[in-house]
Amino acid sequence: MGSRGNGEEFLLQPEGRLDLRGGSRLQQQFETIALRRYKLWVIDMSCIEFIDSFGLASLVAGLNAATQVNARLVLCSLRPSAQLIFEITQLDQVFTIFESHEAMLSGLGVSAMPTLPTLEVA
Repeated sequence: MGSRGNGEEFLLQPEGRLDLRGGSRLQQQFETIALRRYKLWVIDMSCIEFIDSFGLASLVAGLNAATQVNARLVLCSLRPSAQLIFEITQLDQVFTIFESHEAMLSGLGVSAMPTLPTLEVA
């Protein structure tokens, strides 16, 4: 899982599967981010090939963790299959989702965030 902090923003780029294993790693990242008090948590989902209920639960837990530390968690670059899952579960009404990383940057008025290579979560 690639990650990078830039001032008050933090970018996570999980890759592979957000299932039991990948979701657990993501939750560990959320715990680390919360301690550092970043104000914006960006999850770039472009390299997620599969997401199950545990992966969704991990993202919801991240959203709750962000809220508890007065941070904002946003998602970007969902693949069509993941977008469909968010729509079916109506989580697209809960999360702020941007079509692309670029759309997120312009939509939130954030300067370009440096990225690290992605690493597999599962």
